[in-house]
Formats: sequence, C-alpha cells, structure tokens
Amino acid sequence: MTVVLAGVGADSTNVGALAPLYDDDRFEYVPIPEKTRETTESETLGSWELRADDGVAADLTTRITPQPVGDGAETVTGDALASWPLHRDPNFEALTYGEHRTSGYVSRLRALEPGDVVGFYAGLRRPDGDRAHRYLIGYFTVDDVVVASPDMPRAEREAILAAHPDNAHAKRAQDGDLFLEKPVVIVDGREPGGLFERDPIRISDYYVAEGNERPQYYLREEIESAWNVQAGGSNMMFKPAYRCDRSGAAFRELVGIPGERPVA
Repeated sequence: MTVVLAGVGADSTNVGALAPLYDDDRFEYVPIPEKTRETTESETLGSWELRADDGVAADLTTRITPQPVGDGAETVTGDALASWPLHRDPNFEALTYGEHRTSGYVSRLRALEPGDVVGFYAGLRRPDGDRAHRYLIGYFTVDDVVVASPDMPRAEREAILAAHPDNAHAKRAQDGDLFLEKPVVIVDGREPGGLFERDPIRISDYYVAEGNERPQYYLREEIESAWNVQAGGSNMMFKPAYRCDRSGAAFRELVGIPGERPVA
C-alpha cells in the first residue's frame, strides 16, 4: 500500500504569489493558471472565489506567465487576467487528478492501486509576512488509475479522455491530442478524501543544510519519519513527488478525514 504526495497549486512561479493561510488557520486552494486558453474549463482567475475572504484568485496577482517553465514568452495582465482559465488540478469536487510531469510524478502515480492515497501539498503564506511553507491541504483515496498516451491508438486515447470530462488534462486535450504530446496519468478518487477546511499540515522546514551557503526548503524530518517517506528526496524547492510506505488507512488516521478533522 502506498501514498504519493503531489505538489500543486498557485505559487510564485506561475501566479507571482502564494495562496494565503489566515490567522484562524483557514486557507485558500488556488489552482495554477492553465498553460493555454484552449480548454473547456469554465473556472477562471476572475471567477474562482476565495473561501475565507472576499475576492477572487485574480486579486492575488497583477500578472501571470502561463508557461513559466520554457520560453515564458506570454505575460497576461490587466483585463485579460480575470478571464484566463485555471488548470483545476486536482479537482476536489470531482475527485480527479491528472499529471504529465516526468520528474517522478507519472511513474509514482501510475503505480498506485485502489485503496492507496494521493495527497496534495501547496505553498501557503501568512498575511503578516511570516515565511511561507509547504502544507498538506487535502487528499483522496484512489479508486482507479489510467494512462493516456500519445502513442496509443487514437480511439483508445479518446475513450479515456471522454471518460474523464472533469479532469483538467482531458479539458485541454484538443480533438483527442494531449497537450504537448505528453503521456498523462489520471487518478480517479473516492472518499474518504477532499480538501481540508482548515489546519493544513506543514511538511517543510527552511534552513541552511550542511555544506550549503544558502537556506532552502526541505521536507520536515518528523514528517519523513512518521509518514515513512521512501522516495522524493529531502529538498522541496521544486515540488517533488513523494512516495510514502504507508497504507491508506494508516495515512488517514495520521492526518484525519476532511470534514471530520478536529479544529486545532
């Protein structure tokens, strides 16, 4: 049995800001901006309402670079900002998550089995300017895992995408062609699971490691031990995919059930 932790959500590379973690320990989950306007996703930076504050996701920034990794040629500002679509991934309402990152993500996610867990962590910052950290913000129990690949028969690929209409990767696939022609693993979730209402679990520390000159973000040692992290490394600067040797039941007991977790 396995738990995979995936780094998600808006951050300084794609929105220029982190989602807030409020003084009462409520927080915002803000999906990253979509890399293209060619998507059927209806949620935009201007329509995504903040959960614990008046306003929308577009209020958190003044400009975005939809493809921050790569040429970064397009910058979106002004009136166009509010209408830019979101890459709603994970979708906590539909309990679906897709991924095409090859840095351990696709391989670890496609190995998940029913009953395993995929957890989601994001960068959050306190409004008073305290140092930002990575926090577990939710998870869901795995129901099924499928892979859509550009080298499979088109009819088979189209059938997979059609069966996952709420998944962000299916929404931006054009005529059955995957974005950037990358294989996509799609995780279907089931309860127990969902987005935490409050009290996200901090999983990072910030310090100067031995042999380094500058501080960086690292996985907290107590999290690495308690969750039995077996793969992903300790450096958290680039949101690694972590594989934990924990059963879904054991992990849920450690972190609580969304909607049932006691208020700290």
